[in-house]
Amino acid sequence: MPSYPTGPVGARAAAPAAALAAALLLLAGAGPARADEGRPDRDFTIEDPRITESSGLAASRLHPGVYWTHNDSDDGPYVFAVDSRTGKTVATITMRGVGEPRDVEGISIGPDGDIYVGDIGDNLDGTWDHVWIYRFPEPAELRDATVTAAQYDVKYADGARNAEALMVHPKTGRVYIASKNEDGGGLYEGPAKLTTGAVNTFRRVGEVPWVTDGAFSPDGKRLVLRSYFSARAYAFEDGRLGEDRAVAAPFQRQAESVTYTADGSALMFGSEGARSGVVRVDVEGGGADGGGGGERDRGKPSESGGGGGEDAGGRDEAGGQAHDGKGSAGLGAVIVIGVGVLWFALRRKRGGQG
Repeated sequence: MPSYPTGPVGARAAAPAAALAAALLLLAGAGPARADEGRPDRDFTIEDPRITESSGLAASRLHPGVYWTHNDSDDGPYVFAVDSRTGKTVATITMRGVGEPRDVEGISIGPDGDIYVGDIGDNLDGTWDHVWIYRFPEPAELRDATVTAAQYDVKYADGARNAEALMVHPKTGRVYIASKNEDGGGLYEGPAKLTTGAVNTFRRVGEVPWVTDGAFSPDGKRLVLRSYFSARAYAFEDGRLGEDRAVAAPFQRQAESVTYTADGSALMFGSEGARSGVVRVDVEGGGADGGGGGERDRGKPSESGGGGGEDAGGRDEAGGQAHDGKGSAGLGAVIVIGVGVLWFALRRKRGGQG
């Protein structure tokens, strides 16, 4: 167990720590005022204590400002509707007829209004010979309910693998999966129509980096894929990836999910953990057309303030704000540098004790 200096030396060593703490608090508090409380599609914190491993996000098509999410492994057949105005769960859906989910990692909504849930995780790096996709219509009324879901067996043409990103194209309805591998994964395209009672084979159609989630823009012309530390937007045409560029993803503890807002004006980035945060990043030039192309997908920090929680856009439990891709990453760098300076100062003071 480490020992820390006390007495006069400890007091001198504590001075840099106090200065650093004050600086970090000042930085955490610096940010745009929360002038949009109650507005939908803003930064928010998932308040439901049952949701501790939010691994996917999908913007509701029927209920403005509501986002569908789920836990990952070993939680059961549950999907939650969370209101971005309050961070509270407004409906819990129990899927019936799907067996026991193993590792639910992705969620998306198709052009038919159905919710697709991807039980596609494989933490053993490709040892399960098949995975599943579940599907049910988005409920018109937000209330707790049990629904019968279709279940599709899925295999990959080139063998089993781990995946966390499930995306349904908003125009064609075709389902895509991005596999997760530290050396780079693949984008897999499903059949034109999924079939129950038969194997649905997904074929590799592109190469992608390490991916934890993905989302199509509402017009289907862009595909955003995120990882733990970054995100990229790809042009998407005729089922194939095109030119890509960086997106201003926020700094989050365990970056797991991303979705476009229903109108395409912004991206919403989520993370795992109790009271995890969802951060809005505006898409430049975005809007009802889906926020389609060019420089737009570079994104910019939103003006919203975000909710509380352990990492709603970098916000800490005290409510200090350091949200957005730029600010959160900047704060993360300041913290890392500051901790290093403090450690060095303490080492020097302790060394001075002889």
